[in-house]
Amino acid sequence: MTTVVQAGALAPAAGPAPITEPGIYDMDNETYHSHRYALSSSGARKLLAPSSPAHFRYEQDHPQPPKKVFDLGNAAHKLVLGQGPALVRVDAEEWRTNAVKAEVAGIRAGGNIPLKPSEWDQVHAMADALRRHPVASLLFDPEHGTPEQSLFWRDDKTSVTRRARLDWLPNPRSGRLIIPDYKTCRSANPEKLQKDIDEYGYHQQDDWYRSACHALGIADADAAFVFVCQEKTAPYVITVVEVNAASRRIGAARNRRALEVFAECSRTGYWPGYSDDIEHLSLPPWAEIRDTQEYL
Repeated sequence: MTTVVQAGALAPAAGPAPITEPGIYDMDNETYHSHRYALSSSGARKLLAPSSPAHFRYEQDHPQPPKKVFDLGNAAHKLVLGQGPALVRVDAEEWRTNAVKAEVAGIRAGGNIPLKPSEWDQVHAMADALRRHPVASLLFDPEHGTPEQSLFWRDDKTSVTRRARLDWLPNPRSGRLIIPDYKTCRSANPEKLQKDIDEYGYHQQDDWYRSACHALGIADADAAFVFVCQEKTAPYVITVVEVNAASRRIGAARNRRALEVFAECSRTGYWPGYSDDIEHLSLPPWAEIRDTQEYL
C-alpha cells in the first residue's frame, strides 16, 4: 500500500531528514529539491554524456538561484496546475529603475514570481488556451487529480533512493491511467518535439516516472505517460506527446546506467569528468577532409 506522508513530519529545523519509507510525500518544490541524496530524473540525465558525474556533483553542491529565464514557464505551471508560488504583476515593462528593481527583488525574496504586464497577459492566455484544448483540459481537470506530488522509492538493484515530482497525479480509476507532464516550448510541432525528446531526455523522464508509479503501486506497468507541450507564443498551440516503446527502452537503459554510476560514485566519493584516460583525438571529419584535399 502506498504511504502518503506530510513533509513537515520529516523536516526538522536543521533541514529535511532523509526519507526512508517509499511513498507519496506532500511537500513544496524547494523541500523536494533539497533531498539531494535521492536521485531524480534530471540528475540521472546529468550523470551521463554529454554531461558527466563531475558536473552533476558540482550542481548538487552549488544549487543555482532562480533565474528570470524560468519565470514564464514556472508561472504557466502555476496557472495550469493550480499550485506553486504566487504570481505578482509588476506594473512596468522595463525593470531598470532602482525602485522597480527593489520591488522585483522583494517579490523574489518572498518566494514569488514577478511578471511584467505583457508576461502576465501571456501566461493567462496560455492557461486559457490549455483549458480549451479537448485533451489537455481533461488531463489537468482539477476534479480528477492532484498537482505537484513528490514520490520517493528505493531502487531494487542498487539500493539508491530515487525521487520524482509529478506535475499531476490522476485519481485512481478503472482502465489505463494517463499521467500528464506539462512542458512549455518554442515549438509544439511534432518534428521539433522529436528532437526535444533526445535533447532534453524526455524518454528518460518517461521511464523514470513510470517506474515511480509502478514501484509505489499507483499504476500498472502499462500506464501512459504523456507530455503536454505548449508554445509560449500566440496562438499557444498544444501538442500532446507519448514517447514510443523503442525510445522508452533506450530511456530505461540510460536510467539503469545512471543509477549504477550514481551508486558507484556515492560509494567511492569520486565523481569523474568525461574521461580519466588520455584521449587520442583527431580533427573533426569535415576538417580532415578539407585539409587532406588542400595539403596532402
